[in-house]
Order: sequence, then structure tokens, then C-alpha cells
Amino acid sequence: MPNYRRLRPPGATYFFTLALQDRGSDLLISHIHDLRAAYAATIRDMPVRCEAIVVLPDHLHAVWTLPLGDSVYSERWRKIKARFSRAVDRAHRPLHLPASKVSKRECGIWQRRFWEHVIRDDADYRRHVSVCWGNPVRHGLVPRPADWPHSSIHREIGKGLVPPDWTGGQQDGRFGE
Repeated sequence: MPNYRRLRPPGATYFFTLALQDRGSDLLISHIHDLRAAYAATIRDMPVRCEAIVVLPDHLHAVWTLPLGDSVYSERWRKIKARFSRAVDRAHRPLHLPASKVSKRECGIWQRRFWEHVIRDDADYRRHVSVCWGNPVRHGLVPRPADWPHSSIHREIGKGLVPPDWTGGQQDGRFGE
């Protein structure tokens, strides 16, 4: 079994990308209530500060700051994925699973791993928050980040911290990539 090396500074801020196995699916937004419930239950048990998050039809991005002394982000994501998978109707699960997924008690909804990146500085932080909020525009789902309903940009707009017409300084839709 591979031993993946991950940088895990306790209390750090991280950028994550998690994706469904079926990259053409809309399962995350068609079952957004199940994803929100799985997320809330997990964060209640294992708190983080969510700096930014966006949920798209087949993947999500998040920027989290873990509590001081804590670097256990993989367990949080494992619980979110498991709770969501249990909540989703069996009709949305693949009919045939490879033996490797069956042996690990996976239901085949999520890609096995996820991408994580340790935020290095303020510029890196701003760039990755922009990636989160700008992703619906990049994928052609909406013309402006604030038009996407499943984004934490609305929380920041409501607090007056981000203008409703925010583009992240990007006019071409690339948002830091």
C-alpha cells in the first residue's frame, strides 16, 4: 500500500479539491442538502475555520484553517465523503465496482484521493480563495462568482467584506490558475 507523503503543519491553512468519480455528474448540487448535512456533522465533531468553499456539480474546492496543534484534515474529508455517500440513494451509485473499492468498503461515488496544498503566504491565500469563488465562472456555469448559489462568497458579501460584483481582479475567468 502506498504511503503518501503529505505536508501537515498543525494549525495551517490548506486548499483542497475533492472530486466525484463520475466527473460528468451533478450529484453534489442535486444532493446539496445531503452534502451540507455531512459537512456540518463532521465540522461539529472536528472543527475547522472555513475560509472559502465552493461546491460545483462534480467537485468542490475549500480553504480551511485547522485549529492550533491539529493537522488531521484527511479524517475530516473521509467523514464528509462517507456521510454523504451513505445519505445518497443507492440509485446514484455505480452498478459495478472494482474489487479494490469493494475491499475498502467504498461505494464508488468519490475519487479515492483529493488534492491538498498548504497555503504559504497572503498572496497564496488570496489566489486560492479566488480559485474557489471563481471556479463556477471558469467552468461556464455562471457569468459572475456571486451568481453561483453554492459558494461562501455570499457569506463574505453579506458581511460587507467582498463587493457583490467581485471578480478577484481577473477579467478573463482564470482566477489564479
